[in-house]
Amino acid sequence: MSERQVPTIYPETRFYWDGAKEGKLLLNACTPCGGKAYFPPRPFCPTCGSRDVEVIEASGKGTLHSYIINHLPAPGYEPPFTVAVVMLEEGVKMVSNILDCPAEPEALVLDMPLEVTFEQRGDIAVPQFRPRKGGAA
Repeated sequence: MSERQVPTIYPETRFYWDGAKEGKLLLNACTPCGGKAYFPPRPFCPTCGSRDVEVIEASGKGTLHSYIINHLPAPGYEPPFTVAVVMLEEGVKMVSNILDCPAEPEALVLDMPLEVTFEQRGDIAVPQFRPRKGGAA
C-alpha cells in the first residue's frame, strides 16, 4: 500500500495544521455573525465576507451525517474504506474518513456519535473521526 497523501499547507491554513499537530481541532468563527464557526479554514467569513474572524477550538465531537463506502483503490487506502460527512457540535460539516469502524452499512449508522482522532502522516497530523467511546451523543 502506498503512503497517504499529505495536504498542502498555506499561510491561511497554517493555524489549522499546527493545531492538529497538537491534537486540537481548530476552526474559524466570524465575530459579526455571532461567533458562527465555519470550515474549511480561510481568513474571511463565507456568509458575510467579514475578515473579523477568530480561531476557536472545537469540541472534536460530532455525528455521522452522510457517508460512502469506497471500493476502489486510492493512494494509501485499502478498499473498502469510508468517506464521511461529519456534523460537528459547532454546526460545521467536515469531510473525513471514519477509522476504527468496519466499512459496512450495518456499522455506519447515521447520527452515530463520533469523535476526532489525529492520524500522523510524516510531520502532519490529519483530523479523522471514529465512533465515540461510550457512544453517548
